[in-house]
Amino acid sequence: MNQATYDQDLYTWSLQQAQLLRERKFDQVDWEHIIEEIEDMSKSEKRALQSFLETLLMHLLKWQYQPAYRVLILNNIIM
Repeated sequence: MNQATYDQDLYTWSLQQAQLLRERKFDQVDWEHIIEEIEDMSKSEKRALQSFLETLLMHLLKWQYQPAYRVLILNNIIM
């Protein structure tokens, strides 16, 4: 499990790291990169949630203040 594997093939590296963890070979695990990947994953999830909430808020504001928007939405739901 070397740096090159992580840099060249994230998928294979991930599978190797999972196997090492299953086998409890903790001394061979690439902890630095695992920690980095977990942090990146949580940042990505946070950004996705923020984006979803922004979109929802925009739709709710349009629904509240643009009556014509309601007709468009209802037509899309019905059809």
